[in-house]
This record gives sequence, structure tokens and C-alpha cells, in this order.
Amino acid sequence: MKKAFIALACCFASLTSFSQNDANMGIIPAPVSVVKNNGFFKLDHSVVLVAEPQHAKITAALKEFLKSKGIHIKEAKTALSHQKTIHITTAGADKLPEEGYQIAVTPNHIKLIGKGAGLFYALQSFIQMIPDVTEGAVQIQSAQINDYPRFKYRGLHLDVGRHFFPLSFIKKYIDLMAAYKLNSFHWHLTEDQGWRIEIKKYPKLTEIGSSRNGTIVGDYPGTGGTDNQIYKGYYTQEEAKEIVAYAASKYITVVPEIELPGHGSAAIAAYPELSCFPDRDTYIAPNAPWSGPTQGKLVQQTWGVFDDIFVPSENTFTFLQNVLDEVLAIFPSKYIHIGGDEAPKKYWKESAFCQQMIKDLGLKDEHDLQSYFITRIEKYLNAKGRSIIGWDEILEGGLAPNATVMSWRGEKGGIEAAKQNHDVIMTPSSHGLYFDHKQSLSADEPLTIGRKGKGTSTYTKVYAYDPVPAELSADQKKYIKGVQANLWTEYIETPAKAEYMLLPRLFSLSEIAWSPLEKKDFKNFEEERLPLHLSKVDQTTTNYWVPVPIGLPDTINADSVSISLKSPVKGAKIYYTLDGYRPAENATEYTQPIQVIIPKGQKKTLKTIVITPSGKRSVVTETLLTNTDTAK
Repeated sequence: MKKAFIALACCFASLTSFSQNDANMGIIPAPVSVVKNNGFFKLDHSVVLVAEPQHAKITAALKEFLKSKGIHIKEAKTALSHQKTIHITTAGADKLPEEGYQIAVTPNHIKLIGKGAGLFYALQSFIQMIPDVTEGAVQIQSAQINDYPRFKYRGLHLDVGRHFFPLSFIKKYIDLMAAYKLNSFHWHLTEDQGWRIEIKKYPKLTEIGSSRNGTIVGDYPGTGGTDNQIYKGYYTQEEAKEIVAYAASKYITVVPEIELPGHGSAAIAAYPELSCFPDRDTYIAPNAPWSGPTQGKLVQQTWGVFDDIFVPSENTFTFLQNVLDEVLAIFPSKYIHIGGDEAPKKYWKESAFCQQMIKDLGLKDEHDLQSYFITRIEKYLNAKGRSIIGWDEILEGGLAPNATVMSWRGEKGGIEAAKQNHDVIMTPSSHGLYFDHKQSLSADEPLTIGRKGKGTSTYTKVYAYDPVPAELSADQKKYIKGVQANLWTEYIETPAKAEYMLLPRLFSLSEIAWSPLEKKDFKNFEEERLPLHLSKVDQTTTNYWVPVPIGLPDTINADSVSISLKSPVKGAKIYYTLDGYRPAENATEYTQPIQVIIPKGQKKTLKTIVITPSGKRSVVTETLLTNTDTAK
């Protein structure tokens, strides 16, 4: 565990920065309260670190961080009256809200107060407050910080079914979450395109279900067929336990997802008897015309939604219960995510078995049958002391009694569930929380799932979102337990691309998940804190999306204009052209407001690019400048 804390501290050393002039002391997410006072604490080699023995991991992480900055401090059980100290303590923490903490800085003492997750978060905020080191010493402004989260559930999702990621990246993903006070890692482990978790009772799930014979080339439904390359990978139970322990060391709960009754093609390929029609061949592309046999059931090679879903037979329920028993032994999470989304009813409608089952159970239709399916799984998990989360489709046919709804198709499902007194996690794609969507409309963006301008998600859009719908009553709002962003990986093949899609939107997510509404200040976030945090990311091997210049207008119609811009990354340069060519280092560097005269009836195009100190580049932006008479 000690190594895990040290690794996170080093991550912070790379990923955070500060501004003494910033009202939030450079901290993301913004604290509940920051009161600055007169004076500064000088942090240098003379400072003594005092902490109770039970905080050894916290003190080790702080010392390692300071060491990386060239500051070596001593640790002691007590300090002399004349010594400057950093004191890590739980004294007074019982009076703080859950996960809350305090940081008190005076010219002679710094105190970090909290317990459990709260003390851990105090460390993360304190590290973000520490300025860049000059000659082995830094000045930290005196201040009193009081902080606690707005939401209990602060989540980030990762799909490993479409593309598989190594343990090293999963740990890095968790490091980033912890650095920004997210506490729930939603691990999407099973899909049509791959089963990624070892189940010892059913070895074919990984022998067959974890491997596909090809992957779609290009945009859905495929611009070049599939690549005919075997793609495989899965996590052993020991590896999954390793991730659970690693996350727990950072106060993150891993919420596993086992998809049912849809998105089960990989499991059905391994065990065809789980299908309504075991002998029916798999269509390798959804809605494709029948083109003859395809060698039985296959792990899907393309994206989309597939008709072949689990048959609600006793054999299927026994299979799922056995699978879940092994999942429960790995993951101690209160929540088990069971999917429930995008389950076509075509096979159920065609199945004589399913139709008879509907009659025998007195159900209205296939939607009621899905509700029966979900409710039966829920009862099994409730009896094991666990609760289910499902995507908002589980509302169809009636909501399982104790289910938590994850609202992804906009806010409607979450609103409906809250009105039915069910807990809700808000994760609407409509409000920017699908991080697999592109981050601008530029042609420079890589291939993503959003096409033709649809599904664009910017850090601005994410920041603007309030997870609590205004139309809910005060009592109903209590059922909104948190917020989550999702990273689906149909078009995210590598860790580098995952990082590109994650940052900087992760920063916005952390602030809407943690900070109170009244503390949200987008101007402060974008102009003060975001450039500093991104500058530290830029100094590492971590990839990220470089924002476009701050202050760019959409379009301008005038005879002359003055355009003032700011760099979105500390130390980055802005280059621009007005001659129609793409800008690069040989274009004009922005150093002062751009003055442009536009002759009447003509137009010009301002093109910009941001280039960071490491050489990373933003997309090229285009701003149309016109001078047309619109008074007619």
C-alpha cells in the first residue's frame, strides 16, 4: 500500500500546479471555502513533519512528493516550539462532513485535518497548493480551507470490452481519478466484442469469449470490413483483485459491470445454449442481410446492438448466478452494475419458449419480461447483500424494487426514477458526459463515435452541467446520488488515445461532482486553474487534448475587429494566419490583440493553433470574419 501512495504523490508532482493569486489556491475541484490570510509559510528543509503512526502512508506520500521537488523534510513525533511544522492529524475530524477535510496554513504551521478519505483528499489539495520550487524553498500563503464533496458518488467509467487495456494503464486511470477526488471506478467488463474477466466455473468465457477474429475498420458500420486480426485479452481474478486493492488504497470503489440480458454475444459464443436459438448463426454485422452461415455463434467483430440476447431460462439464471458469485468474491462494492441497456426483443418475440413464459408469468409483453429478468437478478444480489445499478432502460416494463438507475439517454430516465423514489446516478450523453465523443468539430479530431457534428463534448459543456434537474422537488432531488462520465472504447484503441479523450474533461467532471454550485466559476476554472494543471500534464508522458485559444469568437461581422486571446496551457504559444493557410510554428505568433480590417463585402478567416512546450498541438480553429450589411 505504501508504494501506491507514493506513486500517487509522484503523479501529483507531474499533474498539478497552483496559483497563489487564485481564489481557489490552484485546487481542482474548487473547495467549499477558501479564506486567505496575511503572511506566508516558508516550506524548506527546516520544516518538521509531525503525524500519528497510523498516517504513515500519507506522510510517506508527502515526503516523496517534496523530495521530487528538491525539498527534504524531517519527520518527528513532536516538534520544538520554534520549529515550523506540517502536522497531519485526525484531531477534530469527527466534526467534519463525510470525506471532508480542513487545511490551515499560518506563517509557522500547516495542519491537515481529516480521517480516512478526508485526510487523503487533504493531501491531494495540499500538494496542488504547493508552488513551483525555487532553490529548495517555496512560499505558501496563509489560508483556511474547509472542504467536503457535493455528491457521495463521483464516478468514471472505462469500457474494456471493445478494446482491452493493460493493468498498468488501469492503475494510471485510477491515479488520475484519485488526484481529482473521484471515488467510483465503473469497470465495464463484458461486451458483445469481448468477455474480459476470468470465471473459473465457465472457462470458455475467456477461452472463447475473450477473443474475436477481427475488428471493424473505420467508422461504423465499417468503411473497410474488418481487419481479420485476432484481438484478445482478459483479466485473471488475481489481476482484478489487484486492481480492487490498488483502488481501495486511494479510496476508490471498483463497480464491476456484467451485461445482461443484452450485449452478451461473447458469452453466447462461448455457451450457445444461453441464446433463444442456439443453432442460429451469428450475424457479424447488425441489420445486415442474411448471407449464409457464419460458422455458428461468434464474438462480434463490429460495433452496434445485436439481436442475440440471453434467453430467460433456468439454465441462463443458473449461469448468471454462478458468474455473479465469482464476481462478488472479487469485488466488495455495494453496487454491481448489470447493464440492462440496448436489449432488442426480436429473438424473444420469435421464441416460442419466451412467448409461453410471458403467458405463464402473466406478463404483458417482452418489456415486462425484461423487468422480470432484471428483478430476478436483483433479488439474487440483494440476498447477497448487494444492490444493482442499471442503465435507464431498466425502467421499461417496471423498475426493479431496489435498483439504482444510471441515466444515460439524457436526463429523462433519471428524473423518472427520482420521482419513483429510486436512487440515480446522472451520466447523460446529451450533457457532455460521454467522453468517447469528439471534443470539437475540427477535421483534425481523431475518429470517434460521434459523426457529422453529433455527440460533441467539450470541457466547457461538461463544466456547465448541473447533475440535479431543476424540475425535481426538494425531496426528489435527494435521490440524485452522484454523477459519472463514461469512456466507451469502440474507437479508443490505445492508452494514449484514452488519455487524449479523458483530459481535460476529467477536470470539469471533478468540479461538478465535488464543488458546491455556488463555487462554480468557469472563468476562474478556465483562465486560472486549467492552464496550470495542463502545463504539468504537458511535462509528462501523459497524453491530452490541447484546448484551443481562450477568447476565440464564433464569427464576427464588422469592418474592423480586435481579438484578444489567452493561452489555454501555461507556457504554450498561439500561432495564427489570415491568409487561408494552416498555421504552424512558422506562422505569426500571437503576442498582442489581433487587429483586422475587413473591407466591405469581403471576408477573412482567422486560423489558430496552440503549440505547447512539449510540442503537443491543438486542433486548428477557423473563425470567419465578415463585413456584410445585415441592416436590410
